[in-house]
Amino acid sequence: METLYDLAIIGGGVNGCGIARDATGRGLKVFLCEQNDLASGTSSAATKLIHGGLRYLEHYEFRLVREALMEREVLWGIAPHIIWPLRFVLPYHKGLRPAWMLRLGLFLYDHLGGRKRLPATRTLDLTRDEAGQPLKPGEFTKGFEYSDCWVDDARMVALNARDAADRGATVMTRTKAVSAERGAAEWALTLQDKTTGTTQVIRAKAVVNAAGPWAGAVLNTALRINAEAKVRLVQGSHIVVPKIYEHDRCYIFQNADGRIFFAIPYEQDFTLIGTTDRDYEGDPAAVKASDEEIGYICRSATEYFAKPVLPTDIVWTYSGVRPLYDKGDGAAQAATRDYVLELEGESGRAPLLSVFGGKLTTYRRLAEHALELLQPHLPALKGNVGWTGRSALPGGDFPIDGFDALVDSLRQGWPFLTLTHAHRLARLYGTTARTILGDARSLDALGRDFGATLTQAEVDHLVRTEWAETADDILWRRTKLGLRLGPAQVRALETYLNGVASQPVGGLASATA
Repeated sequence: METLYDLAIIGGGVNGCGIARDATGRGLKVFLCEQNDLASGTSSAATKLIHGGLRYLEHYEFRLVREALMEREVLWGIAPHIIWPLRFVLPYHKGLRPAWMLRLGLFLYDHLGGRKRLPATRTLDLTRDEAGQPLKPGEFTKGFEYSDCWVDDARMVALNARDAADRGATVMTRTKAVSAERGAAEWALTLQDKTTGTTQVIRAKAVVNAAGPWAGAVLNTALRINAEAKVRLVQGSHIVVPKIYEHDRCYIFQNADGRIFFAIPYEQDFTLIGTTDRDYEGDPAAVKASDEEIGYICRSATEYFAKPVLPTDIVWTYSGVRPLYDKGDGAAQAATRDYVLELEGESGRAPLLSVFGGKLTTYRRLAEHALELLQPHLPALKGNVGWTGRSALPGGDFPIDGFDALVDSLRQGWPFLTLTHAHRLARLYGTTARTILGDARSLDALGRDFGATLTQAEVDHLVRTEWAETADDILWRRTKLGLRLGPAQVRALETYLNGVASQPVGGLASATA
């Protein structure tokens, strides 16, 4: 008998996987397909912050900022391995936003969102504080320091998908929804395996279009709904350079054009700088940082840092397309980051919910709102309430102040681990690191060493449980070891993955992972 799903979700980014996790946990039978790898689009190309969005206050987006600020500590609580607090330094720049405006914005930032654990804002004397040392001497004497959080964005997506699958969802990667038939009570979706070209049809009572930058294309092509363009594509690019400074705080800088950008400690040995904001046209899959953007970021950073940041310093760039809701805003940086959910479910037609916009910080609340809208069409949701803010993501079942203790426990249980190796495993996998290490009593017992502490045991775990299939999946989304492995090591990993015997989780051959 062909399976009838309650909910079919198109899109394996943070919103799609967040909805899948929430819905499955409320008892729905859920299907999710992603045309590429999980988080292969916008959700792995962010500035990687869990934040309220200080600059959104200037655009009077108080509801968005409040919801995002409230989510910071909720998300930190359910995923303390991939989310942790950071302190941000905002230098006062003469001639730009006045100091009183910065103080007012930070006062609102401290009090809008029910902050409990994160430290409050304080004023800095940059002539004495170490945060002033990397900056141009004499130019920045005063600053403000406030709290937000960091997130490993692509891992947050993978862990939401993993938890959804553990609860019964069917998750298929490299699987594209190519067409659909809409009936009175259900949808019939035709899916194509992008690796083999084979197709199959699944049925669902409701469909969620969470395809991000491709949401408009899904509406007009796969779902055959003639919809006006509601997605504004805005490109954001970042650069990664060798570590500029030694302390562990971040910077938020103002530019004369009104934009802001960040400089953030990244992967122990690097500094991440970005982002840009410019309208984008073309295939979202083809986006990359342009020479113009790279020059802009380097010039902006050089305006503040004593040591110039040059294009020749760059070790990696990445770029993503933000699928913002198009409500006719002017400049790209002024376009709303809030999300919009549009439900089509008139009598006699199976419901369709389309997701426009959104940000990493609000994905969990977006999922709750999506299910509230779908509840009249899916009776199984009646009486169910949100639960995802109280249940840890896989590997996050330890106290938010227990990360160092987790690292220590890994080194005690597996004494052959170096501190660097144990720390990396704890950051990526939390308590799930113990599953990867298993009963190994030596480094050799973890199998082949691909470099930078990446072992065969870890690679096999990612293939078996996290839908990883290619070297890029592993090196740039599940980990960031692409920054450390050389070309020969990457080729060795690719060769291993091509010959790996175990069936990857993705593809039409898979069911519930």
